[in-house]
Amino acid sequence: MKIGFIGLGNMGAPMAANLVAAGHEVTGFDLAAPAPEGVTKAASAAEAATGAEVVITMLPNGDILRAVATEVLPAMQPGAVLLDCSTVDVASARDVAAMAAEKGLGCLDAPVSGGVGGAAAGTLTFMVGGDEAAFATAKPLFDVMGQKAVHCGPAGNGQAAKICNNMILGVTMIATCEAFALADKLGLDRQAMFDVVSTSSGQSWSMNTYCPAPGVGPTSPADNDYTPGFAADLMLKDLRLSQEAATAADADTPMGHLAATLYAGFVETEDGAGRDFSAMLPRFEARGRKT
Repeated sequence: MKIGFIGLGNMGAPMAANLVAAGHEVTGFDLAAPAPEGVTKAASAAEAATGAEVVITMLPNGDILRAVATEVLPAMQPGAVLLDCSTVDVASARDVAAMAAEKGLGCLDAPVSGGVGGAAAGTLTFMVGGDEAAFATAKPLFDVMGQKAVHCGPAGNGQAAKICNNMILGVTMIATCEAFALADKLGLDRQAMFDVVSTSSGQSWSMNTYCPAPGVGPTSPADNDYTPGFAADLMLKDLRLSQEAATAADADTPMGHLAATLYAGFVETEDGAGRDFSAMLPRFEARGRKT
């Protein structure tokens, strides 16, 4: 399949490389990042999109997505599909889908879960919004870049699923870090804490798979001085998207709101910028009840 790939950063580059390795013809564009081996470098986003059957985007936010869509949609061939794998606001995803529909093009919002490691290994999970025909066109590419693609319904529903999932993740990671910090101060060994909670009602992905305590459970960023697998900055972005969506939908999300507030403080006024989102544990360790 002929593919245009726009956004060749930490996530986009390994995704594009996996498509090349699977035998697809990939032309890529990025304002700063180099093209991975095997990806033909285009001079513009529109050039990357020209003649492509599927155009994949992996971009920082909704404003940039809208701008790129304005550039690439006129260059896309009839029947092509715009496959956006960025994490953006629901409104931007739905507006871009409407722009594509006006030109007779397919469009999918397909944010991912799995981080840079999943992108490199081809084990991402895609949460996909858009119509069935576009999903069927993109399905072979999902199978190369990931281990699972869930069709969540019409345009915007992929972003809705990602935002809701990551709101749960942000809240549970905070609770997991708080619990470890409390266990430390109560004199409970971390390994004993993990052995109990990971097999009891407190178990979660944050505890069992991505444990924030170094040397406990499967290897995680905590074992590498909290070098990001999923940066706290990105968790803050997703939590803010969840709260924008909650405001628009008139949904009461007090835990999501508090998680967004805590990550904002961690990233913007403490030492969380550039660290993994599980580095909340040393933050709570250093704090007392009235800090």
